[in-house]
Amino acid sequence: MSATGRYRHLFTPIKLGSIAVPNRIVFSAHLTNYATQDGKPSDQHVAYYEARAAGGAGLIITEEHSVHPTDWPYEKMIHAFHPDVVEGYRRITEAVHANGTPILAQINHNGGQASSMYTRLPVWAPSAVPDPLFREMPKAVEQHEIDEIVESYAVVAARCIEGGFDGVELQCSHSSIVRGFLSPATNHRSDGYGGSLDNRARLLHEIVAAVRARMGPEPVLGVRLCGDELIEGGTTIDDAVELAVQIEDRGGVDYINTSIGVATASLFMIEASMHIPPEYALFIPSAIRDEVSLPVVGVGRFKDPLQADRALAEGHADLIGVVRGQIADPDFAAKARAGHAEHIRLCLSCNQECVGRMGLNRWLGCIENPYTGRESELARSTDAMSPQPAAGAARSGEAEPDTVVIGGGPAGLQASITSAQRGHRVTLLEASSHLGGQVKLAATVPNRAELGDLVRNLGAEARRIGVDVRLETRGTVDLIEMLAPDAVIVATGSVPTRPWWAPPADAGGERIVDVVDVLEGTAEPSGSVVVIDDVGFHQATSVAELLADRGCAVEVITKAMVVGQDLGVTLDMETWWYRASAKGIVQTTDRVPMGYDNGRLTLLHHPTGTDDERQPDWLVLASHQRPRDELYFGLKEAAGTTGTRWLLRRIGDCVAPRRAHAAIIDGRRAADELDAELRARGVPTAARAR
Repeated sequence: MSATGRYRHLFTPIKLGSIAVPNRIVFSAHLTNYATQDGKPSDQHVAYYEARAAGGAGLIITEEHSVHPTDWPYEKMIHAFHPDVVEGYRRITEAVHANGTPILAQINHNGGQASSMYTRLPVWAPSAVPDPLFREMPKAVEQHEIDEIVESYAVVAARCIEGGFDGVELQCSHSSIVRGFLSPATNHRSDGYGGSLDNRARLLHEIVAAVRARMGPEPVLGVRLCGDELIEGGTTIDDAVELAVQIEDRGGVDYINTSIGVATASLFMIEASMHIPPEYALFIPSAIRDEVSLPVVGVGRFKDPLQADRALAEGHADLIGVVRGQIADPDFAAKARAGHAEHIRLCLSCNQECVGRMGLNRWLGCIENPYTGRESELARSTDAMSPQPAAGAARSGEAEPDTVVIGGGPAGLQASITSAQRGHRVTLLEASSHLGGQVKLAATVPNRAELGDLVRNLGAEARRIGVDVRLETRGTVDLIEMLAPDAVIVATGSVPTRPWWAPPADAGGERIVDVVDVLEGTAEPSGSVVVIDDVGFHQATSVAELLADRGCAVEVITKAMVVGQDLGVTLDMETWWYRASAKGIVQTTDRVPMGYDNGRLTLLHHPTGTDDERQPDWLVLASHQRPRDELYFGLKEAAGTTGTRWLLRRIGDCVAPRRAHAAIIDGRRAADELDAELRARGVPTAARAR
């Protein structure tokens, strides 16, 4: 079936005001932290948006641009209130327009959800209501400051048009001073801007009128609304629908975009992880679209093109925002349109390198795409986005170097893919009967199945581009010497190790097992189980849920102040708390294991220096692992003694056990470094058409 036949709606054009959008896939606004230190658009902005335009996105809406000096909530934000941003705007818009894609700038003032950390100025808001995350008491704006805000939106909108944008979108949804005015939870005013919805919407209508007057009739103007703030006394779907009707009736707006939640109070529902069902926010555009004729954009964890097409077919929305899907694979739209949706690197909704990095004030990346966030850097240095032939004459009888990768986890798979893209003949050796390493295990626990997409994506891509994948084949020194490759990449992963206080199985520790043992099925704890959380991520919480579902009485104990402390970064903390409570899982913090003897676990309560004890039936350890590096050092020794010519690298957990994003980056980096070194030695490659 052709792509057109499979997707009846996704690749049909639509008009938004004066512009023609070639398909219904929107790369919606999201933070990147790519701006320069002085708040200007960067080369990375240009390369990032250009890649998604080249990949077939129908419409691009950039991250928010701040309209006023009082709004600076995170470090590397575009300061649109400075006139010198226009040059950077033009570089972005020219690059995107060269691919036939329209582009809008989202403009915003974060209001009480901003921070004074960078500005050293009071935070402005409709009322003196502190945000639950930043906890700053804002200044309730006065009339002259409201007038200043309205004017700043108009000035910045005109500046965006001068910079080549096709229009602007007003962010009035999850993190905005306009949202603050719209919401009864944060607007306690008694003047003409408070009370009824008509009054609370006054600022929005004033901004719309001012922006439209300054831009003129041609540029596109969109408004992004929150359909449900998910907070006590906040905006509801009924409010949002009534507001959408007001917006349409007043005119001047070309489309309505949608959102759910409040960025600092219910953020875990805005950028939902895999624990939240796909399409969870679809009721919002659906309800609005029933009452207005303006085009409506729907969002909410759209992972694949078929899912997006179905939402269009069912009439829930006119366009679909696909953000993380195009962060993971910039060619999302092009692959779907060409009938190769199975080639898309599907987003995992893990939030580790996109949302998680932003939460740590770092630039946006992606766990499974090592090029995301590095588009400009890699384009300048290696042109790494496409296969590259190596220099040098071919050796007799050989057109390509042989590279052997040992280990089929994320690191080994990415190394294999990158090496093959560079023109190498790649053999991947995996000792087990399946690819994926510990990621495949992690995907077997409750609500984490989508993590398995990482393995499926990489494995399918490796086979598609010609990697010779050999399962149930253990890499050994003898085998490598027999294969005689030009390069060897060792990605043999890591193995569990017991902490100092836990005796071995033959010395009284037979009921102390690792998370890996439970997931592999070599240990089946029952009765009362204590899970020790030393890592602070999904390992302890996932196995705790698994065991609770099997009927165990589970307690998770950590030395930290909160169980699974890094779950907050990926927005999984709130949903973990809900599920843990529902399943009766006990969470105990500030306890350090100090010993285990005859079934008795001794715990130090470090704030007070007192001891606790537990006597569970089983102990399950979510502890740090050690590198499985014996083969690497064996190969290194063999190379030194035999004078063999192959180059050697180790990557991923067999260097140092880390998370999957580090393994993917290691794999790409090692493959590129080896390719460069082989080129320097005159070993040829032949870039093949994939």
